[in-house]
Amino acid sequence: MNSNPIFNMHIPTKLVFGCGEIKKLATEKLPGKKAMIVISSGTSMKKYGYLDKVINLLTENDTASIVYDKILPNPIKSHVMEAAAICRERGCDFIVGLGGGSSIDSAKAIAVMACNDGDYWDYIQGGTGKGRPVKKVLPVVAIPTTAGTGTEADPWTVITNEERQEKIGFGCPGTFPALSIIDPELMVSIPPHLTAYQGFDAFFHAAEGFIANCSTPISDLYALEAIRLLAKYLPIAVSDGKNLKARAKVAWGSTLAGLVESTSSCTSEHSMEHAMSAFYPELPHGAGLIALSEAYFETFRNDSMKRYMKMAEVMTQQKSNRPSDFIDALVRMQTACNVRDIRLSDWGLKEEDLPKMVQNARDTMGGLFLFDPRPLTDEEILNIYKKSYR
Repeated sequence: MNSNPIFNMHIPTKLVFGCGEIKKLATEKLPGKKAMIVISSGTSMKKYGYLDKVINLLTENDTASIVYDKILPNPIKSHVMEAAAICRERGCDFIVGLGGGSSIDSAKAIAVMACNDGDYWDYIQGGTGKGRPVKKVLPVVAIPTTAGTGTEADPWTVITNEERQEKIGFGCPGTFPALSIIDPELMVSIPPHLTAYQGFDAFFHAAEGFIANCSTPISDLYALEAIRLLAKYLPIAVSDGKNLKARAKVAWGSTLAGLVESTSSCTSEHSMEHAMSAFYPELPHGAGLIALSEAYFETFRNDSMKRYMKMAEVMTQQKSNRPSDFIDALVRMQTACNVRDIRLSDWGLKEEDLPKMVQNARDTMGGLFLFDPRPLTDEEILNIYKKSYR
């Protein structure tokens, strides 16, 4: 961060946070009268009653709804286009994203395409996107049932163009949610390994945002508290998913990390992971980030020494004298969450695929490389991939 920074902040999202606060959906002023509820193709939203709860609360609030339930863990463009067409046909005037980051990200992208012509990739900047300006966006209500992406507190949405193997983040002022309700009671059903993957995604949003060269005094406040909370409470939430205190602390850490995304930026670790899961969409985003993280952060160890030591101090609550203390704390956190030995080959990745991922990361999410503490060479990127591969 510059010693004399110039920055601004505008986050137009109303956040409602707390155990049991989902009930506020029945009384909050909503941005429309007919919602499209966007959920994943999995079973959890129905199995645990979350979808029925949301439908009933919307009904109490004199709001009709329809459901779109095809979203994949790594959401794809064709579903965005299909849902947007249904949204227009059925006269929906706002979108509810219910579930993990994939559902809420999809809700934002659907909200864009419900109001703009052409193809979603016409509006994407990066890769083969055309970068057209977005004219209007339907309002979005975000109801996360996972703690990881922080998408409830930022404008970003990540969608894959499955035809071109491009996984690209996108956002504009209109894709900030109008309302986000974060209720940790909706998160107790997440299994341990997904709790860990999602929590580390939030952790890296905060850590990357803290070392990014565009960080600000505001993003630093959010980032350090997110790092502290996640380091302390994510291992507890992984080992005891019913622990509501831990779930609430992790959920707040995730939302804070989303606020980091709104006031700073991710760095190239996210570009590199997007390239991996663009080619191998079964790879969970958080798992890919965990696999990359030790080699990635080691690469910048001597470029952000004071910031590494500060992160180590909030993680360990002890004075740090060397930047590698952060790497050590990160490894201990991974071990405590039982994700230390992630094997990328378990999701089909092959070592010979790694060189093409370097170019994909540059081509599709090259903008994030500009926020690194220093420029990375292609050789360094490939070396990070190789060191992370098992």
